[in-house]
Amino acid sequence: MIRLKPGFPKIKRDEKMKILIVDDNMDFCTTIADIVQSCGYQTHFLLKPDEALIYIEKNIRDIAILMLDIEFGPGVELNGMDVLERCRLRFPSLPVVMISGKGSIETAVRATKLGAINFIEKSLVTKAKLQEVLESAMQKYAARNEAKDIFRFLNSYGIIGKSKVLEEIGDNIIRYGRTDLNLLILGETGTGKKLVAQAIHAASRRSKFPFITVDIPNIPRDLFQSELFGHVRGAFSGATENKKGLFHQANKGTIFLDEIGDLPLDLQSNLFIPIEEKQVRKVGSVESEDIDIRFVSATDRDLIDSMRDGKFREQLYHRLRECEIMLPPLRERIEDIPEIVEHYIQRHNEEFNDEKFFSPSATEFLQEQPWRGNIRELVSTLRVVLQTTLTSQIEVADVHRALSKSQTATPSAARVAEPFIISNGTLKEDLARTDKLKIESTLERFGGNVSKSAALLGVSRETLHNKIRRYEINVDSYRIKNRTFSL
Repeated sequence: MIRLKPGFPKIKRDEKMKILIVDDNMDFCTTIADIVQSCGYQTHFLLKPDEALIYIEKNIRDIAILMLDIEFGPGVELNGMDVLERCRLRFPSLPVVMISGKGSIETAVRATKLGAINFIEKSLVTKAKLQEVLESAMQKYAARNEAKDIFRFLNSYGIIGKSKVLEEIGDNIIRYGRTDLNLLILGETGTGKKLVAQAIHAASRRSKFPFITVDIPNIPRDLFQSELFGHVRGAFSGATENKKGLFHQANKGTIFLDEIGDLPLDLQSNLFIPIEEKQVRKVGSVESEDIDIRFVSATDRDLIDSMRDGKFREQLYHRLRECEIMLPPLRERIEDIPEIVEHYIQRHNEEFNDEKFFSPSATEFLQEQPWRGNIRELVSTLRVVLQTTLTSQIEVADVHRALSKSQTATPSAARVAEPFIISNGTLKEDLARTDKLKIESTLERFGGNVSKSAALLGVSRETLHNKIRRYEINVDSYRIKNRTFSL
């Protein structure tokens, strides 16, 4: 992992951080506390599980590690496994070390599955063993906090999520940001390339100087040189005064060449000297001027293919790509979708003084979508859903309604409509056939999940079950198909 630059939160041992010991044996607690303190850590101990949960809830920010006994005496409602399980739900990043006087492989395995990072027997506790366990746990604690710092930094620039892949992207943003290397950002449209470019600038020594965006596709071809390099008075018809170009505006800062892959081949050589020699010459001038610029570029095109097809210059590619960040499509980081949804719900509720929230099934439904437009499409959908749904709780049907307005008919929709158009049956028969096909296509989409299918179709589970029986639809066949597909 990285060391954050000055001004960023740093990972260090905080004097307030404590090792929390929870055991019903007072003598054992004091013994362990003495050993832990001799290793240089502060301690706090409690004798009851319910007291521990209350303490953790109030003091989670001051707890580095939880050392937790498994078995407690008679009359205690909760045991250590119960506390561990609740901690995993409420505080998943809190390192927990389980302690037991009756250690067994089965217990150790169960504790590990529930999220414990280590398991030690009381009879084997020594200062050396305990120090080894604590050092390992503290490394996890430090990594947890450093990851939090990275996500906090990304969040401040609109890059939302807590996935491992996003943490690695954040690590690269900060690491590359501190250099002066030219950087190329790759990714599909809507993956947040401009946000990443802004974060790179913020992480750099140039952060107090301008960040200038060059929107390559929208600069008229005949004005390209004037826009970037500037011009002197009289350089061409309409040049009534001297003008500074975008390169001048970005001096000492960062210039972001957005959609660099769209730059016409014959204009690409214009960038060689500014990038390589850090000099620019205004249109109509004979004098060159020095500039101090860091180049960050982005594209959704495959530049390797473009070079192979003779549409992108290899010399420019290597000048712009001294280092590279690849942004994955949203479908490859669906675990970030709940975080993105929650972020935009909060923004909406604050802006509109509202109290909207998504049901768990609606959030799951969002995670199941292909999102070909990536985060941009998801955010657009969220805005529509949040501003048009009348109820506080947003359900699958509300999301589907917003999506159906922005998406073209799918093959399955066409398959549903076809028999209605070409059939020679009665209207009642056609409607029943269409109804059945619609239900089948929805069950297929959700792998036989009746609840989600009912929500999307806008009917109750009971109504859908009645229709399934009436049309003799085998729901299990869709579940089997889904399992086979997953394999």
